[in-house]
This record gives sequence, structure tokens and C-alpha cells, in this order.
Amino acid sequence: MVELTPHGVYLLDGKTVAEKADLTPDQARENTITYQILRAHDVNGSKGKSLKIRFDAMVSHDITYVGIIQTARASGLEKFPLPYAMTNCHNSLCAVGGTINEDDHVFGLSAAKKYGGIYVPANQAVIHQYAREALTACGNMILGSDSHTRYGSLGNMGVGEGGGELVKQLLKNTWDINAPEVVLVWLEGKPKRGIGPHDVAISLVKATFESGFVKNKVLEFAGPGVKELPIDFRNGIDVMTTETTCLSSIWITDDEVKNYFTMHNRPEAYKELKPGKVAYYDAMITLDLSTQESMIALPYHPSNAVSIHELQANPEKVLKAIEEDTKKRFGDKVHPDLLSKIKDGKVHADQGIIAGCSGGTYDNLSEAATILKGKSIGNDYFTMSAYPQSTPVYLATTRNHIAEELLEAGVVIKPAFCGPCFGAGDVPSNNGLSIRHTTRNFPNREGSKPGQGQISMVALMDARSIAATAANGGVITAATDIDYTDTHKPYSFDGRIYEKRVYNGFGKADLSEELRYGPNIKDWPTMYPMEENMLLELAAVIHDPVTTTDELIPSGETSSYRSNPLKLSEFALSRRCPDYVGLSKNIQGQDLERRAGKVSIHLAKALEAVGASAGNTSYGSCVFANKPGDGSAREQAASCQKVLGGDANICYEYATKRYRSNCINWGIVPFTIAPETAFNYEVGDCVFVPGIRQAILDGKEEIDAQVITKGGVKPIHLFFRNLTADERQILADGCLMNYYKNRK
Repeated sequence: MVELTPHGVYLLDGKTVAEKADLTPDQARENTITYQILRAHDVNGSKGKSLKIRFDAMVSHDITYVGIIQTARASGLEKFPLPYAMTNCHNSLCAVGGTINEDDHVFGLSAAKKYGGIYVPANQAVIHQYAREALTACGNMILGSDSHTRYGSLGNMGVGEGGGELVKQLLKNTWDINAPEVVLVWLEGKPKRGIGPHDVAISLVKATFESGFVKNKVLEFAGPGVKELPIDFRNGIDVMTTETTCLSSIWITDDEVKNYFTMHNRPEAYKELKPGKVAYYDAMITLDLSTQESMIALPYHPSNAVSIHELQANPEKVLKAIEEDTKKRFGDKVHPDLLSKIKDGKVHADQGIIAGCSGGTYDNLSEAATILKGKSIGNDYFTMSAYPQSTPVYLATTRNHIAEELLEAGVVIKPAFCGPCFGAGDVPSNNGLSIRHTTRNFPNREGSKPGQGQISMVALMDARSIAATAANGGVITAATDIDYTDTHKPYSFDGRIYEKRVYNGFGKADLSEELRYGPNIKDWPTMYPMEENMLLELAAVIHDPVTTTDELIPSGETSSYRSNPLKLSEFALSRRCPDYVGLSKNIQGQDLERRAGKVSIHLAKALEAVGASAGNTSYGSCVFANKPGDGSAREQAASCQKVLGGDANICYEYATKRYRSNCINWGIVPFTIAPETAFNYEVGDCVFVPGIRQAILDGKEEIDAQVITKGGVKPIHLFFRNLTADERQILADGCLMNYYKNRK
């Protein structure tokens, strides 16, 4: 179904794939839709290898926008120079933490009034659906502080980054990247009945993630299969491209897209996008939609996927492997029992969820209701919830009897909310197996707490197969095995609720408006500039193949403290390395004493071992992980390390550009080591990096360092490649805020 072509190809007239053409790859790459858009947004105005991008709009949600605005204010913010929408779809369970969450919302509205922003109240829309409905336009670019910022199916390139990159845009600076490679995703055929967008997306992630086939590249969708997909189907595939680790995505546009913008009262947002006569792509993925099977992505990643038929053909083997993986990850603290889900030879689920930017679409809910019409999810252990992704979608489901049919079947319908995707809603019971049409199923992301002996597991499935499972008493069932015809009316957008509830203040900044602070909204603590030398102590050493941002800073219950840097930092690595916070605080305390002229015995011994001076050598904590930063764009995965005195990370490679960018913007040096280097050091070992400040400012990309272990001092060679001049200065200044303060 998915075929990877690892070498470059040409696309001729948008129709024919060829190995050769009259143009060189560099010439023909400029004819991709990707480069047509990137060049139009590059303030350099040239066709060079370095791009400085300004975006057309930005989006954030309520666990990121407070920190972004606070950082921008400290850096000289005057008013929002571009449309900036702040949605309230992550922290909208206001019963959690008393008034803390609602205080963030009040702050957001006051900031929108003061600086000229767009404020979308709680439960009106999830972040990406609002952007699709109100901000996208063909040929435009949107930057979001959420990793699933993807609107390519609507002809709008979306990029998910940490808050620091949004701050740069608010201060009229640029997103700086090297010109990316482009991968052609060629769609053929037509999906059969019962196949939905998550089936295709899971297959795409399975084929590309582990090998890094599209890492930091742009996916460009074209081919005869595009016309066979409705807009909701395209959106559902597109939003999941994040899980491939690609940089962004873009699709050809057609009458489906034109009708979408017309229906949303923005016909001017449409224009035809297609590759030029001869376009070059650095690789190619072929997707035959007609052969797509109903899929299930098993714990603990969207790429860990098999077809539902494969699962049910050999359930013991598949589930036993997950149990063993769970024990390997979490040890004896948890006791997974997935094999008990097998009854009469078939796997049963405990919970079904359709939610968020990927699941809660009108088409998904419509087909789910069709499958469940006249049936029941039952009154046993299986439960099911559905979250329409915006109030206009919710309104359409009520008018067209979709909500009615879901409710009659026993499904609970809830307002627009992203919570089930990151562990802040519908958390399964201990040892529960939840099937979800959401974006991720990373370990702990659904809300379980392995450190306290609680484990639950999420598998990703399409809404159609979730409904088929619910109709079959919880037996995991492929929707392709169900005979049904969806006769509900097509979606019709009614935006009057937005006109009544959304505060649209772009271009209407009122600097006399006072920001409204709750007691949980705190300023950032002091961040110190880089010193001549750097001494790092390893406070966490992680040898897992990949470390997710959910492990670096857990989601779910921590959301209430996203506006309180000190409070939030207490949760850093808490579910993966519980000792990390205490160790980091101890190191930070010794560094503060050093700055006051008092050097601890422990620090003095380390400095003596390498002949360094306390006067020009900083002392900070460090994390080693094989491949950190897969997943969310939330900058707190890096800022919490910095708040605790983190000065650097060491790894073989960074899982995503956005996490590496977050580290840089918070003054954490993103060191890497060569793949053949065996890193068998332990927590408590130290790494001394002499002359690091000057090396960074001088444009060097590698440096010799020393590791201080119990067995003595050993050499190590560190790399810090592909840093822009601005990024080098940000690191030297200690963080992005200091960088801007120093230039006022």
C-alpha cells in the first residue's frame, strides 16, 4: 500500500513521474508548491540555501500563549504585527487546580485586547480546526505553538514550533531554516467503504517514522487519488504528518478546496496550487488508497501499527509483545495485563474516543453515527465519548441528527477539547485499553502514572472502526467488515457563533488595556549568560531509542502550571527519571553559591580534576538521551530544564527540529556526539567544555571536552552544528529573552 522511493524524481506537468528532465534538481525544486510558498515568504528575497521566513498568521493554545506573551513582553513587544489566534482547548478543564486555568484564559483575553489579538473562548474550537476555518489561505504560512500545526490540505503550509519562534515573529523577526528537501507523496486509487483518514495516516507514519525517511523535510501531496478524498479526509491525513517527523506539508488544491473556502465565507482565500511544468522531489512516497486496510497503532507510538485483521488473527503474539515492552519501559512498578483483553479469541477494548484536531471532524462523526444507528455501545465496561472539534461542527451534528444517533447509542458527546489527546480527559482505568481517533499514543500521554503503579494503554484507530467496535460489544472490529451507507447531509458551516463569541481584535490594539494576572502567572526567573567554560553534571542518562517531550515534561495534570515556570519545573522528567529535579536543583544551588564566591567541595574537586577555575566556569545540569524531543512543540520540555539550571543536552541526534530550537531559545546548548561513540557514562559524571563561549561565537561546530567519571578523566568530542549567527548569540546571551534585552 505504501512504497518508498529513496532517490530523487521529477514530476512532469503534475501527471508523470520521471527519472530525468531538462532541468537540474536545484532548478526544478523551485517549481514545487513548497518552494513557491517558501520563496514568497523569505525576506532574503533570493534563492539561497538559507531562508528567513515571516508568517501570515499564528496560533497558540492555553498551555502555551501565556508564556509566549510573557516572553515577548520581556523582550520589547509593542503590538501583534500579524493575526494571532489564542484558543482555549487544552487547559479548559477549569475544575482542575481551582481557578488557575480560568486565570490563564482571562489573561489571554486581556492580552488580545491590549496587543490586538484573536481570542477564542474555551470549548469553542480546538486550535487547528479554528485555524482551518478562520485563518488558512492558499499559498499562506501559519506558525503554531503546537506540533500538529498542519494545514497543507487547504493549501496553507503550517509549522509547529516552540514558543520562542512565535516570540520572534511577534517582534518582527524571522524563522530561520536551511532550505529543506521535498518529498512527493503520490496518491492513487480510491479508499473503500469503511476506510478513513486515520487508516491512511497510520500507514504513512508506519512506513516512514523509524527510518527517518522524511525527517525535517516537506511532504507535498499530489496525484490522481487526491480528488477522491473529501476535505475532512485530507485534513485528517495532513494533521498526522507531524508523526512522520516531517517539517511541514502542502497539497495541490482543487474545487474541493475552493468549495471549502466558499462555504466558510472566505472565497478570496482560494487559489489553485500545483507544481510547475517540471518539478523535482528529493524522494517519493506512493500511496495506493484502494488497497488501504483498517489499521490499529498499538502502544506506544503511531508507527507501531498493524491491520486490525492482523491483530485479530494473532492477538496473543501482538499483545504479549506490548506487555513485554511495557515492563521493559517501566520495570516492576506496573503489571500490564493486556492478554486478559482476549475473550473468545478476539481482542476487546475498554474505551472508545473520537476527539481533537484529527478525530472530531464532521465526516468522522457522521460515519460513526451511521454505523451505530439503532445499535448500543452496551451497559458493560466499554464506554465511548465523542468531541466535535468546533461549535460549528457540533451545531451541524445536531441539525443533521448525527448527535442524536450517537446519543441514542450511548455515546457521550462533549464540547471541543484536546484533553483526551494528552491525558487531561477520559483517562482510562488501570490496565485499560483505549482505542482513540486522536493524534498520539505515546507512553503516559493518556494520563497513567507508572511511578504510582497505574498503567493504561492507548491504541489509535479511525473513527469508523471505533464505531464498528462499539457496535460489536467492544470487540475490536474493522469498519471495512461493516455494511453501511452514510445518508447524512453534507457539512454546512455556520459561523454565527464565532461572530458572537470570538474576540477578533487584530489591528485594534489598545495599549491602555491592563493585563489581568492570576496568582499562578509568574515571570521567568533570572537566566545567566554563558561563561567562558562550561562544567556539566549529568542529572539524567536515558538510553531509550527515543525520548518524547511527554517524558521530558509530562502532559495532563501539569497543564495547570504552564504559566508558572518554577512550579512546572517540579514535574520535569518526573515520569521517566524521578530523581532528575532534585539532582538538578542541587547542582543549581552549588552554581548560585559559586557565583556568590563560595565553592562547594564537590564542585572544587571536579574543577581541580580538569584544571579549571570557578571564576569563569559555569556549573549546570545536563541530560543525555539517545534521541530526545519526539512529539509536542511545547517549549516547556526545554524551559523546565533551563529553570532548573540546565546548560546543555547531549545526544546522538535530536528527534525534531522544534525541540532542538526550543533548547537553543532557552540557552541550552544542543550538543551531539558521533553515532559510533559509546556513551556509557552515569548520572553524576561531569563534562568539562573549555572555551565553549568563544567557540560558539567564532562559528565553530565542534569542540574537545573531558568527562570526569569515578574512574578518572576521559576525552569526548562534542558537536554543535548548523547554528545560525543569531542562535549562537542567543546561546551566548543565555536565552532568547536575554538576547532581546541586550539589544533594546
